[in-house]
Amino acid sequence: MAGDVAVVFDCGATNVRVIAIDSQGRTLASATRSNETAPQPQAANDEWRIWDLDEVWAKLAGGCQEVCQQLDTSRIAAVTVTTFGADGAPVQYDGTLTYPIISWQETRTQQLTSDIAQLMPLGEIFEETGYQIMYFNTLLRLMWLRQNAPEALQRADCWLMMPGILSMQLCGELSIDPTAAGTMMAMNMGARDWSAKMLDLAGVDESFFPEWVQPGEVIGAVHSQAAAETGLPEGTAVVAAGHDTQFAPYGSGMQPGEALLSSGTWEILLLRVDEFAPTPSAFEEGLLFECDALPDLWDPQLLMMGSGVLEWIRQQLFSSGEGPAASYEDMIAAARAVPPGAGGVSLIPSFVADTGPTKKYNTEGTILGLGMNTTAAQVYRAGLEGLCFQMRSAVAILQEATGFPIEGIRVVGGGARNDLWNQLRADVSGLPVVTTSQQEATVLGAALFALVGAGQFDSIQQAVDSVEMGETIYEPSEAAQEYASLYEQYMEVPPALQCYYEERDTNESPD
Repeated sequence: MAGDVAVVFDCGATNVRVIAIDSQGRTLASATRSNETAPQPQAANDEWRIWDLDEVWAKLAGGCQEVCQQLDTSRIAAVTVTTFGADGAPVQYDGTLTYPIISWQETRTQQLTSDIAQLMPLGEIFEETGYQIMYFNTLLRLMWLRQNAPEALQRADCWLMMPGILSMQLCGELSIDPTAAGTMMAMNMGARDWSAKMLDLAGVDESFFPEWVQPGEVIGAVHSQAAAETGLPEGTAVVAAGHDTQFAPYGSGMQPGEALLSSGTWEILLLRVDEFAPTPSAFEEGLLFECDALPDLWDPQLLMMGSGVLEWIRQQLFSSGEGPAASYEDMIAAARAVPPGAGGVSLIPSFVADTGPTKKYNTEGTILGLGMNTTAAQVYRAGLEGLCFQMRSAVAILQEATGFPIEGIRVVGGGARNDLWNQLRADVSGLPVVTTSQQEATVLGAALFALVGAGQFDSIQQAVDSVEMGETIYEPSEAAQEYASLYEQYMEVPPALQCYYEERDTNESPD
């Protein structure tokens, strides 16, 4: 069938991937290259890190060549781009960057997180943009450039976010979409448009940005040079996607009443709601709001530690130092034999300490209950349980801050493949947990939007309905009642920490 395949350029911080997906959601071919930041040439600080556009593009183009060699390219209907948020650069009309793409992984804008609070109250910024102050906020990059490299802004014709920069490599057209721009702390989030008062802090206005394109809209067509570099047919539609997080709901078959948990090294718990309501409690609890891939929807979310905790346990407790660490399959089997409560061991991720009942104690990640007979399996089980308790706390925060009644949790990402963890999520939350056979929810979601733009489907809902998701549902088991009690104990300030911090506060109090 002609025109039933979308090619997705998925640019991540660790890997860049090119994946071809057909209209039934099947992955036909893929190629992966490692990705990493580069030191900024001739920089004033040797810790400054950038994305080398030529290097990133070469990896994507090479991966696309590899994918196209495995396909009948006449089936390719569209190509689209999804990337991480926050990163972008000033650009001229011919595609030349006037300053490198500063990576979210470095901290040159740290001082500006304090400076901006002197210009506008943080709560007011949240009410306007839906964003908390973080050192990698794109607006802070614009402010930094205005102060430290004003000529880069003066020579530029516009600002593009990473999806727009890579899309321009494909078709030569300028574009910016709300899902990527929503990560900038520069939008009036409720209006899904630019915020004049935020942009004024950086000395720019909305004329410095391209016209909006919505996900699923055609930006342009693959030009001859890009066709030669990538193997894509010249004239292939280049369709807007954007920030990766916003496409996972559509590639997962997320249903009304569900929260989506994107589970990887970090976890993001998000909702799709039809109102932007930046309440004081949402601000205090650390929520972010971003633009959904569909107009008139917003995605309130919380960022938490995820499987990075479990990988730390694996490397520290399941490795002899002389060979590879134990497989996760072996770790899961060992933890399955440990009863609820992990033999009295509990692990508190930093999220719970920072945003839960113990936040005033300013704890970092903590393991309690270790004894002479504690086993590695108990610690791993405690890690799984602690992450589940963290998730339940996040569910409560989201429900209270948004008024959204969460009736189930849909899990995507690498953490969705751990069946013990999924059952614990159901037991701890008291909610059904759903996973799907679709392993690439973000990429699939972007592909479906691309196929809508190419005319393969009339709507994104029609596209989603065409894909067999292959759902597995984990219902709360008999252990749910026990976990309800354990959760209450867990969310109290542990006596050991209570005593420690009381002593610390006494010792640090002024005379």
